[in-house]
Amino acid sequence: MTLLSLVHRRVALAGLLIGALALTACAGFDRVSRAVPSLVTPYRMDIVQGNVVTSEQLAALQTGAPRAQVLAVLGTPLLASPFHAQRWDYTFTIQRQGVASQERHVTVFFKDDKLERIEADALPSESEFVGSLRKPANTPAAKSLEASESALAKYPPPAAATAPAALLAAPSAASYPPLEPLTK
Repeated sequence: MTLLSLVHRRVALAGLLIGALALTACAGFDRVSRAVPSLVTPYRMDIVQGNVVTSEQLAALQTGAPRAQVLAVLGTPLLASPFHAQRWDYTFTIQRQGVASQERHVTVFFKDDKLERIEADALPSESEFVGSLRKPANTPAAKSLEASESALAKYPPPAAATAPAALLAAPSAASYPPLEPLTK
């Protein structure tokens, strides 16, 4: 074997190794590029639509109430069709990231402009509804902002004698320049 053929073989072998590594790297890069989107999730804002109707609001209504009273208690209906003038529909949906979406329906029926009946899903109380708006349980609890007496004992208050008398005295009006010129 000549020296030139030995060099050609080594160059060819190096080329094969570099090509194999490049193909392996491409396959690994493809796997990583597919895994990254599953790690990064976009922010999805909360979407609230419709009228929130609670069980306390429905309890405030009684059959025979005029439309104005129903409007004052429940608010403007989401659906008030001219084809169904004796019916108002209240719908509420909320979609939040990481929480199951909520959907509730309330239908109010009138007869001679008086409340006849109400058909509604199971509605939460106001406190239950507000509790359902909290973030998921994986958020850390807030720390207490109160210090115990033993914690405060570590930091004794400064003695009044160490503060200069000028700092303890109330500032006089003469020590501040007037904001506007004095006119008489």
